[in-house]
Amino acid sequence: MSIKELDQTAEAMVAAGKGILAIDESAPTIKNRLDSINTESTETSRRAYRDLLITNPGGNEYISGMILFDETIRQSTADGTPFAEALEKQGIMTGIKVDTGAKELAGHPGEKVTEGLDGLRDRLAEYKKLGAKFAKWRAVITIGEGIPSLGCIEANVHALARYASLCQEAGIVPMVEPEVLMDGDHSVELCYEVTEATLKALFNELYKQSVSLEHTILKVNMIVSGKDCSEQADVDDVAGLTINCLLNTVPASLPGIVFLSGGQSAEKATEHLNAMNATYGPLPWPLSFSYGRALQAPCLAAWQGKEENVEKAQAVLLHREKCNGEASLGKYDAASDAA
Repeated sequence: MSIKELDQTAEAMVAAGKGILAIDESAPTIKNRLDSINTESTETSRRAYRDLLITNPGGNEYISGMILFDETIRQSTADGTPFAEALEKQGIMTGIKVDTGAKELAGHPGEKVTEGLDGLRDRLAEYKKLGAKFAKWRAVITIGEGIPSLGCIEANVHALARYASLCQEAGIVPMVEPEVLMDGDHSVELCYEVTEATLKALFNELYKQSVSLEHTILKVNMIVSGKDCSEQADVDDVAGLTINCLLNTVPASLPGIVFLSGGQSAEKATEHLNAMNATYGPLPWPLSFSYGRALQAPCLAAWQGKEENVEKAQAVLLHREKCNGEASLGKYDAASDAA
């Protein structure tokens, strides 16, 4: 892939009114999702569910790309079309999760570091042949008593930077995802402090590893209160704090920023994104979404693992995709969504 193609991919990922659907759950996570609707996690059930998501009629109006798991990029639709090819026919780009998960960080109790750099160059080459245009690597930063440590932040951003450099070498646009978790009873102010420190460290490390920011997409958490905090920040506070944090840390050369939902409800994730785009601007970069649970949860509940519910589930998914597409433009109407 040439520099021009990297430019086109990065720009298309954050095209106006569009965002990214994350369907890259690991085996344990997809099992938990299917367990929630009393459906056994088998290769057949996982393929059927992801087929529903990938072939959703009209989804390409609001979805620029989908992040797949290793198993998924090797699977096909019910009619035998490889998933990556089915996405391409709709004008949706294929992305791929390439990390191998967050593992306990030695010497740092309660903290994790994401692994997967071993053999990554060869895996990226294979994924490119399978149709991947962009990739994702997620780092996990936990807020707790005495954490995160500087060692944890530095270990994770170093891995993110090395991953990003390998992606660009392979002609794949890297999505770098440092997620400060909602888990805990911390205040919104502490979330801001930790996110700011993490992003400053990330961009410093990307510079050290000669990563081209013009061909990198940031996927990041919003600045929210810990889910167990007694005082929850409202929509306006979340929007204002998030924008301020990004302006203080993210270079203007980045082509775009997408948010993870991180455990927020489907509606709240949409409201927060909309408030940022409706209230603030012009900003140096477009702000959009790369949601997994916040797009999938209502769809999964409607599907219930039953073939006869596929059309209903797809309609529910399309509605949430439309709502978030509107939110990425600051045009979402929460009142009509609730009606």
